[in-house]
Amino acid sequence: MGSPLMNQRHQMFLLDDVLDVGRLGHWSAFAGQDRDDWAAVLASAHALAVQYFAPHHRLGDVQEPHLHEGKVVLPAAVETALSAYASVGFNAAAAPVAQGGMGLPYVIALASDGLFMAANIATSGYALLTRGAAHLLLAHGSESQIRRFAKPLLEGRYFGTMCLSEPQAGSSLGDVSTRAVLQPDGSYRLEGSKMWISGGEHEMGENIIHLVLARVVGDAPGVRGLSLFVVPRLHVDAAGCLGARNDVHLAGLNHKLGQRGIVNTFLKFGEQGQCHGELIGERGGGLAAMFHMMNEARIGVGMGATMSGMASYRYALRYARERRQGRSLEQRDPTQPQILIIEHVEVRRLLLRQRALVEGAHALCLFAGLQVDIKAHAPEASTRQRAAALLDLLTPIVKAWSAEFCVQASDHAIQVLGGYGYTREYPVELYWRDNRLNPIHEGTNGIQAIDLLGRKVLQDDGVGLRIMLDFLRDSCADAPSPWQPFATTLMALGEAIQRAVMLTKQRLKSSGPVRALADAHDFMIACGHCVVGALWLRQALVAERLASKGDDVFLSGKRKTAQYFWQHELPDATAAIGRVLAGQGSVADVQDAEFGE
Repeated sequence: MGSPLMNQRHQMFLLDDVLDVGRLGHWSAFAGQDRDDWAAVLASAHALAVQYFAPHHRLGDVQEPHLHEGKVVLPAAVETALSAYASVGFNAAAAPVAQGGMGLPYVIALASDGLFMAANIATSGYALLTRGAAHLLLAHGSESQIRRFAKPLLEGRYFGTMCLSEPQAGSSLGDVSTRAVLQPDGSYRLEGSKMWISGGEHEMGENIIHLVLARVVGDAPGVRGLSLFVVPRLHVDAAGCLGARNDVHLAGLNHKLGQRGIVNTFLKFGEQGQCHGELIGERGGGLAAMFHMMNEARIGVGMGATMSGMASYRYALRYARERRQGRSLEQRDPTQPQILIIEHVEVRRLLLRQRALVEGAHALCLFAGLQVDIKAHAPEASTRQRAAALLDLLTPIVKAWSAEFCVQASDHAIQVLGGYGYTREYPVELYWRDNRLNPIHEGTNGIQAIDLLGRKVLQDDGVGLRIMLDFLRDSCADAPSPWQPFATTLMALGEAIQRAVMLTKQRLKSSGPVRALADAHDFMIACGHCVVGALWLRQALVAERLASKGDDVFLSGKRKTAQYFWQHELPDATAAIGRVLAGQGSVADVQDAEFGE
């Protein structure tokens, strides 16, 4: 069957034929790079993922991080994998060459990330948090902070974290209570605690760099008063040399359902009054700076959900091609041999839905990744601006839609295996447990949906939505007659989404946000299905064009999966946007006591 991680032809089909990433090689930022270079990078990532990350996926789950004599203990294979990852340069894959990076397009770095996530989403989390911290510092840090912190992060010598949530605040960042006290010499001392900090304490690497949201004493309440600080586990002097331990301490470990291999911590800052932090950027600009890392992380969560779903699908597919059970509905003779379960129509339904969801989500993630490159590097300013507006709209969809539906794909994989799927002897239950975190972290799916309907589609006079609908129209414009019904369904969905936005604007004025945004989850589903549907239509049309040169089973499989998405998934999106348009507000009308005792 080939790789357990990815149908590599599928990935190159998306990158080369559907998204045309080869055009990036003509831009100055990627001069000298071409498809062959990127294919070699993906091959290297695949080899590393298979050799170093996949073998300890189960081990990291069984031997989850624990404390021994006050130190966090991890399986040795975790550090070995991350050292191999760093040695090849993947920590710096998307960083500029001038900063010691590989200078790859973000979309190629993201595709590489997906391979490591498919192999072991927990261990890959350490590396991706580290890279995100480095990118934030490159964008917002001082020259000294880039030299002392970002460079060692990119080299893999240091590890990074993002410290936002607190026990009493969770996702409500306006309620952050960690304080930063300005000192006479212009430095800061931090006091407070942070919860759910992945990678927050371990013995790997030389140092851990925490990026911490805190409020300088006296600054405004709410999110506008937040600032961002570099808080190293070990002090780093002006020359970049390590010093004594900073006043950052582990208060406890959180024991999770899945993704157990990445340590999750409760941290306390400044219990002895000596937690030194350095301000990043402007005072009061912390949330804006942190969003640089958060938005990258949200695309990463979407890719992580996709790849856990992809790994689930590929294992279930392999199992269905090997497992014999039962006989055809047309065969009643018990003396006849049992058939492969992939021949059962219900198993095929489960597998086909998995494929439609995970390969659709993969296209969505890579499409968003391409917008990151266009926004940063396209030669024309107008093209960069359009990509920026589209990316802003796509980010909550990538995170929430992929997490919503790829968890369902992981659930279907368990169903394909039946009773075996519910046991720990097979990996699909682990993929499901790993994947179940993705609808929660980096802003729950509910938060993403409210952000999408309540802010993203309305901001800047709705320019992001108009660009999304332009993409939809472009996708449908050249559909030949066999695919016209698909295009017609998509266009009707896009028009309904546009009407729903106009109604939401009216409802916000007349009824307020509680009722106006009560159906935000349905709106997110409709938008996600709309973009993924457009990408599936594009896959189908490209497959049809390539098939004219000689059909094969891969291309016919793409066309049939696209047809499935149109006929079986898009009706759900039509129903969802219908509920938004109806605006019955039944959720908003239910009172606390009416939920029962």
